[in-house]
Amino acid sequence: MIIIEKVLVEEIPLLHIVKKEHYDQTLPYIQFIHGFTSAKEHNLHFAYNLAEKGFRVVLPDCLYHGERDKGYRKMDLNVKFWDIVVRTIDEIEIIKDYFEDKQMLDPERIGLVGTSMGGITTLGALRKYSWIHAAVSLMGMPYYGKFAQYTIDEVKRSGYTLPLTEKEIADLLYKLEQLDLSKEPEKLKHRPLMFWHSKQDKVVPYEYSRQFYEEIKKMYKNDSEKLSYISDEKSGHKVSREAMLKTVDWFEKHLLHNENL
Repeated sequence: MIIIEKVLVEEIPLLHIVKKEHYDQTLPYIQFIHGFTSAKEHNLHFAYNLAEKGFRVVLPDCLYHGERDKGYRKMDLNVKFWDIVVRTIDEIEIIKDYFEDKQMLDPERIGLVGTSMGGITTLGALRKYSWIHAAVSLMGMPYYGKFAQYTIDEVKRSGYTLPLTEKEIADLLYKLEQLDLSKEPEKLKHRPLMFWHSKQDKVVPYEYSRQFYEEIKKMYKNDSEKLSYISDEKSGHKVSREAMLKTVDWFEKHLLHNENL
């Protein structure tokens, strides 16, 4: 039986999904980060399938999302996009520490996955945290500086007055440089990483994630089974069922049954 428990870690609401009979055990752990304007409940199908395999799964609400919604208009929320990403990266560790302190997770078997904004966040977290052992980026990309400039330009083109000074924009871009995995890809240290992205994605350009994958392939030449890129031909900016199943398979292979960890 799979249980869904609502938990509040500091000010972060989350859903904790696990097999009832495994509740008090030390388990492989996966945290799932939702996309922009989404919420924790929208990814319960991922959590259910992962919990069925024996993982402890946590779905948090990101800042200004779900139970943390402040009623911002979408354009106002767009301006806060990178603040949300940076805060979420910090909160990933806060949540992990909560479950680790309760001895509910195996510190040698920790996974991270996210969709869209969550996939972008996942790649930044890989640069910051060495304790992540395997990851999946669904419709994400690591070029924080490049994508931030792209989103800022899009907001300006829409006719919206950006409520940031040029200095504030420069400070933001500098902060993002410190989390940009493309600037320090060696931080991956051959950890298992899977990408899934649709060629028809009109929100997060497919070319960004594909370019990064091609750049790091040589780093994995002796560990090619630890790096995967799945291209989708038709889904657009929406994760397919195949992507969900491939994600479950990835973590089952690299966290659940990998005796080298």
